[in-house]
Amino acid sequence: MLGSRRSFIRQVGLTAAWFSVPGLFAQELARRTPWVEEGPFYPPKLPLDTDNDLIIVNDSTTPAVGQITHVGGRLQDIKGEPIRNATIEVWEADSTGIYLADRPHREKFDAHFQGFGRFLTGSTGEYYFRTIRPVGYTGRPAPHIHFKVKMKGRDPFTTQLFVKGDPGNQRDRIWSRIGNDPTRSLVTVDFVPSRGPELENWPPVLIL
Repeated sequence: MLGSRRSFIRQVGLTAAWFSVPGLFAQELARRTPWVEEGPFYPPKLPLDTDNDLIIVNDSTTPAVGQITHVGGRLQDIKGEPIRNATIEVWEADSTGIYLADRPHREKFDAHFQGFGRFLTGSTGEYYFRTIRPVGYTGRPAPHIHFKVKMKGRDPFTTQLFVKGDPGNQRDRIWSRIGNDPTRSLVTVDFVPSRGPELENWPPVLIL
């Protein structure tokens, strides 16, 4: 089953529109990633599949609807040292604007979108997710992806990733409250066309 799934991923790469996020959050080691509130849609019950590929649920052959997006980088402390064995969680709405947490109250949603994923950072602090390009929805016009970083001995750290240049940002109350423009720029990044993940070229992520 694993082999067939990998073959499917390669086939999708030949026909789908791939997007990548070339590094998340902080661009300089002297600047910390800003905290952004978790929000109300963290899944109250986690799905059975919590891997880092949100496009495919378990061994399904039907992908989620949306523009495939690679999100990744490296988790580092303020001194530039990699943070290993940290759990990074992401969650976001599907292409119709519905979160996992809200599915019990909705009739229509994308059942092929995992909606939530986890990744344990490696020896250089690297992490990677395959998901969909985020969308805005009623109450949150700015497309965004939620992040939570969990490390032993520290409280979880939450933030959100926004799409640079999206017209919904200026109308989004949460994006507008993230300090000044330089601070917002740390969590507002370009989504650029890509043939696939290129983690070695992505700048680090910093946390508090």
